[in-house]
Formats: sequence, C-alpha cells, structure tokens
Amino acid sequence: MKHLSTLAALLITAASFAAPLTGAMAADAPAKLANGALVDAKGMTLYTFDKDVAGSGKSTCNGGCAALWPPAMAAASDQPAGAYTIVMRDDGARQWAYKGKPVYTYQADQKPGDRAGDNFKDVWHIIKE
Repeated sequence: MKHLSTLAALLITAASFAAPLTGAMAADAPAKLANGALVDAKGMTLYTFDKDVAGSGKSTCNGGCAALWPPAMAAASDQPAGAYTIVMRDDGARQWAYKGKPVYTYQADQKPGDRAGDNFKDVWHIIKE
C-alpha cells in the first residue's frame, strides 16, 4: 500500500509540472507550443514586433497598429510565470509578453494555425520556442 501512495504522489507531482506543456492552457501559461510556434488559448499564432524592446515593460504597437495586430491581453488576475511576463499598454491595459517582448495575434489570421503575419514587413515574427 505504501508503494501505491508514493506512486500516486509522484504522479500528481509530475502532472503539476507537465500541465503547462499539455495541449490545454494552464492557468499560469498564456500560450502553448503548437507546430513549432507559440499560440494562444484559441490556437491563434502569436507574434513579436521588432520595434518592441525586450524588458522595456511596454508595447510600441498602439492605435491602428493594435487594430491590425491585436495584443494578447492579460486579465487583471493573471500573474507572470516563467518566460511569460505582463507589460502595461499606453491605455493602462495589461498585455502578455514572452521573454520580455509583448505578444500579439494578427487580424489576417482567420483560423488556428494560420501564420500570415510571419516576417510581415520583416518586423513581425512568429515565436518559436
């Protein structure tokens, strides 16, 4: 019996570490890896913008830019975890960042897995992990 309880404890511990890597979104991870790129909870490809400075704590894509490249918004209750941090937008909203760079989706991507924005104007890039 002791071996079973130890095994159960190990499985529970392993599952808690593996959860952020599963297909389902973990509460503490705003993105997951799919087909070699990071995607949001809906499976939409996430991008970074070369004009954003990693670690600056802000996004340079606002107004019309943000309409075309919607920011990956963080809820008030979301907390940074691992490589995922949160930056403040000009309007005071919270946006997810990956390794210090704000992340965005692309309006022209119509369905999960689309990557129409990759290398757009040589300044927008998918996030490869």
